[in-house]
Formats: sequence, C-alpha cells, structure tokens
Amino acid sequence: MRLGEKAILQGSQVFSNGFGLICGAVILLTLCAADSGITAELDELLEGFEETNRTDPPLDELLDGFSDQTLTADDPRPPAPPILPSWLELQGGVSLWAIANIAQQPPAPGEPDYRGLSMLRTTGELIADTQYRGWRGRVGVTAFYDAAYSLNGQRSRYTDAFLDEYETELELQEAYLQGTLFPSLDIKCGRQIVVWGSSDTIRVTDIINPLDQRVPGMVDVRFLRLPVTITRLDYYKDGWNVTGLLIHEPRFTKLPVYNGEFFPFNRAISESDDPDWSLEDQQFGLAVNGIFSGWDMSLYAASVFDPVGYVGISGSGGLLRYHDRAAMFGGAFTVAAGNWLVKGETAYWSGLRYATTEDDKDRFDILAGLEYSGFDETMISAECANRHILDFEQQMAQPPDGQQQDWTQYSLRMTRDFYNDRLQLTILLSSFGLLLTDGGFARAQLEYELNEHAAITGGTVFYRSGDFPGFNDIGNNDRIFTKLEYRF
Repeated sequence: MRLGEKAILQGSQVFSNGFGLICGAVILLTLCAADSGITAELDELLEGFEETNRTDPPLDELLDGFSDQTLTADDPRPPAPPILPSWLELQGGVSLWAIANIAQQPPAPGEPDYRGLSMLRTTGELIADTQYRGWRGRVGVTAFYDAAYSLNGQRSRYTDAFLDEYETELELQEAYLQGTLFPSLDIKCGRQIVVWGSSDTIRVTDIINPLDQRVPGMVDVRFLRLPVTITRLDYYKDGWNVTGLLIHEPRFTKLPVYNGEFFPFNRAISESDDPDWSLEDQQFGLAVNGIFSGWDMSLYAASVFDPVGYVGISGSGGLLRYHDRAAMFGGAFTVAAGNWLVKGETAYWSGLRYATTEDDKDRFDILAGLEYSGFDETMISAECANRHILDFEQQMAQPPDGQQQDWTQYSLRMTRDFYNDRLQLTILLSSFGLLLTDGGFARAQLEYELNEHAAITGGTVFYRSGDFPGFNDIGNNDRIFTKLEYRF
C-alpha cells in the first residue's frame, strides 16, 4: 500500500559504542597525636562520661524508627511513575537496509538500470501488547520507504505497480485476541502466524501463511511469513494438542513484480479477482500434535487456496494468476538423539491446477533433514526435499507452467557464534535440481550485536539461474548488503 509519492526522505542514524575509563583517587588522612599535657586535660574534661549507671535513654532508643527513613548516598532515587498503563506494553524497532547489485549488465534503452544501489529502505515497526484477566491482545504495524529509486535517478523508469510494491508500504501485521474459553481449550482470533512442520528452510507442510518473496534469498523463512486472519481453537490433553483453523482471509505469496530484476516474464501478470472475503471462500485446517520423550509428531489436513497459484492467459490475451482450492494431507516428526536432530515431513496435495492441462493434478512431497550441534557454538543443518507430480503431462513443461515431474531442492546451513554470542556467522546454500542445476542462491552474513538494542548485519548473496520457476534469469542479481537495526 502506498504512503504517497511525496514521502520525505528518511535519514539514517549511525549506532556506535564507546568504552569509558573511570579513574579514582585515594585520599590519605594522617592524624597527629597531641602532646601529653593536652591529653591529660582532655581526660579530666571527659571524666565521668564512661559511667554505665546513667538514666538517660540509650541512643538506639532515641533513633528508633528513623533508620528506615534515612537516605544514604548509595540509595537509588525513587522510581519514576510509569509512562504507560500497566496493561499496555509497547515494543518495536527501526532498521535501514542498503543493498547494491554487483553483477548486473548495462540496460537496454529505456529499461531500468539495476546496477549499483538497488535498495535503501527505512522500516519502522510498532507492536502493542495488552493483557486483561487472562486474555491477551496484540496489534502490530510496519511501514517502509525505499529512497533508492529516487536517489539513483531510476524512478521514472519503473511502473506505478512496481513502485506500489517496492517503494512504500504500510502493513497491518499480527493483530489478534487470545484467551481461554474452558480448561484445556484456548481461542485465538485475528491476523496471526501458524507454523506447521519441522523444517527451518524448505516448506513442505508449512502452508498456512504465504511468504514475502519479492526479494528472494535475503532473509530466512521465519522473517517472510505473512500473517492471515484466522480463528484458531486449541485443545490440550496430556501430551497431545489438537488445533482447528478457520481461515477467513484469502491471502497469497508476494512475488516479484514486472519491471524488477527478479520478475521471470516479459510482460506483467495481473491477479484474478477470486477468491475474496466470502462465506464460500473460507479455508480450513486441522493439526494433531504429540510431544513425547525425545521425539514429537504431527498430522495435518487442510483445504486452502494455492498461495502461489498458476499463470494463465485471460480472454483479452493478458497474463492472469489464478488461485484454486486444493487439499493437503501430511505429517511431520522430529527425533532427538544426542547432538543430532532428525526431522522429516510429507504432504499429499490433491486438486492442483496448471495452465496447460484440463484436469487437476495430485502431487506428493517429501522432506528429510538432519541437524548437528556437537561443535562448540555451532549449528549445522542439511535438508533435502522432492516434489513429484502424479500423472504428469509433457505440455506442463512448456510456458507458462514450466514444470517438471520431479523437483528436488537442497539446503545446507551453518551458524556459529563468537565473542559471547555477540557475533554470529550464517552461511546458507539453497539449490534446485537433482544435480544442483535448476537454480539457487548462496548467502553469507555476519551479524554483530552492538548492545542489547542495536545490531549491524553485513553480507552477500550470489544467485544461479536455472529451470526452476522464477529462477530462469536471476544469475545477474548478485549483491552485497548491510543492515542497521535498533529495537526497543
């Protein structure tokens, strides 16, 4: 959603820490003894003060009751009254992303020049949490403005639709109310995120929330999920949890837009009008989760609209993206064994639509993964998934589908912490194709925690073109990036 073309350019702040040196001085006091004559006179004057049969009340009794009220130099000042009411808590942050493309070629006449600065985005986030008698509410809002398109002189070469998606945005994030209806039965209503499955990188059963994929490969999946309006019920019994979802909002993955460096087609794609907010377009989900000693398992069933959909040709000859309803049945498990964590997922899709076929297709997805944490301050994980289309037809390999009967995806991740967890190195490799030939990317980044509120991140992303949909021509999008972030 646009904030307006006349947005004010945002300045950036530089965060830095200093080290202070505190120096103290030692004062030596020397008391000189008086001569013996003066001492004798003093003894006579003080004679009798050491008698013990005096009738005056002792000093402790006179000062009784004053000790609790006496302030010393070490006592803290009385706390200031709270600014916010006790039932309200605010948190949020401000960040600045700077990205430069390092492998783009000179553009054709009239086309945008993707070389150099491609993002200078200032993002603000504000989250309000409240609690009352066991009920909890949250409202989160984010907004960003990207000054790169004005600063690099390329703004006039982009379409209005592109600038709507990439230059400005105001977004309602999580906004929900949750509480307990009965013992063992909870309810949560509103925009929320529901995570299914065991994988951290490849999505097989994690289908409830669409993703923000407008700039792929830059951040992890957990930062890409888009909240959806859902009514959720959770029932707990011993080590089991049953979750029922009624999904009211038909929301879909945010994909690269025409006129940008990641868009895979030579003309724009419009979104179809269906589905919308209606009674007949409600979506459903059911999850059964069991947690046991050393392992856990989950079973899933859902009737949802395909979040990515398929591209078809409209009656006027334009490209339209459609989202038809499909059913998914699947499961996931994790098993812990010493420093190893074994994970697996499987999903069976029924009713998937493609542009080049008349009938619906079914698809079987499977994932296997391993995590190892035996090295000091290091986590290594590897995952492999395969998606197999049943009753595959050869025309499905042609545009605009561009499918294969089997898509294989790999991911390898390593994270290592340094300097008491203040510096973290992350390396992520993601690739498609049985022989790693269908496209992918590699990201390496360092994140340094300046203090408990501020952090700086820097790194690079390298892309490889391939036949996987959306990766056909992204090999020139290699980039370096840095991010400054302040959170409160």
